[in-house]
Amino acid sequence: PALSCMLPSYHKSLGQFRAGVYSFFLSRLGAFSEVVLAEEKRTQKLVAIKCIPKKALEGKENSIENEIAVLHKIKHANIVSLEEIFESKSHLYLIMQLVSGGELFDRIIEKGFYTEKDASKLIQQILDAVKYLHDMGIVHRDLKPENLLYYSMDEDSKIMISDFGLSKIEGSGSVMSTACGTPGYVAPEVLAQKPYSKAVDCWSIGVIAYILLCGYPPFYDENDAKLFEQILKAEYEFDSPYWDDISDSAKDFIVHLMEKDPHVRYTCDQALQHPWIAGDTALDKNIHESVSAQIKKNFAKSKWKQAFNATAVVRHMRRLQLGTSSEGPSPTLPSPCQTHLEDGEACCEGGCSQNVEGGADPLSNCTYRCHPTSRV
Repeated sequence: PALSCMLPSYHKSLGQFRAGVYSFFLSRLGAFSEVVLAEEKRTQKLVAIKCIPKKALEGKENSIENEIAVLHKIKHANIVSLEEIFESKSHLYLIMQLVSGGELFDRIIEKGFYTEKDASKLIQQILDAVKYLHDMGIVHRDLKPENLLYYSMDEDSKIMISDFGLSKIEGSGSVMSTACGTPGYVAPEVLAQKPYSKAVDCWSIGVIAYILLCGYPPFYDENDAKLFEQILKAEYEFDSPYWDDISDSAKDFIVHLMEKDPHVRYTCDQALQHPWIAGDTALDKNIHESVSAQIKKNFAKSKWKQAFNATAVVRHMRRLQLGTSSEGPSPTLPSPCQTHLEDGEACCEGGCSQNVEGGADPLSNCTYRCHPTSRV
């Protein structure tokens, strides 16, 4: 079916999108997504625009419709939000909240001091966000450290959950059976190809908590079959010496989340009430040296961070005083979205007609003002 027929009524036409609302600065933010950095001209607010070619969605219309439906429902402080949706003949454009603080592991490595209490606060934020999703009838299904980003570079920045490509809206108590997720974080019932529910997210949070306290995953094997066997049996250990300085309360918390039986496994509500989260059992001892060493050893350097440093871009833009510079506009450069828009399309600086009716080209006098990544 035509994708435009399947999109929710809140999406907007490309005429609105290309009528000078956003200025574009970078061709890519991520290594795997076609995403551009943009500034909303009226507010100067930075956003990330996910550009999705419709050709790539042929036969997958239901998948993108699901992702958009999920994102549009979500309004939570710890979840990356979908601001707007635009559509052209060839592409969809998802205007997303921009997070610029970097990935979870990178921040831990950069810290000089890191404790169980730090890990507990992180997990509490994740639990709050996932509880919200579950209360909304949404299962994320792909929770992992790579999908946890800091909102800003501030020391006390909140953590944000991103990437809802595998999320699913379900009715209360309903089950799913599609095998999906990242192997090291996926629950046993998913690998066993059994019907599963919201409990799969709680398992993944347990795996994340485990890694945050030791720096390595609870399940690992070069052979996928052996890895799956470990997960199916829920076989993991709190190895010495890495867990010697970790509290019994933290281990108890993980055991309740990484419970093989999904019916016995902690829910988000139960996990939030555990003393390691709600009480004062999380230790203050500095475990940074051992945890960061294991993270460096067991997890490759962030591809996201290699591809994009949003903070540097913000500094660059402020330095140039984009949009208000007395030196006049920057030279017109090829748009990072050039391949996503029909030939001749561009976005105006001074504002062009938003009326796309009558066959008139609303972009006849419009150009993008872009700053390629090499200049940042």
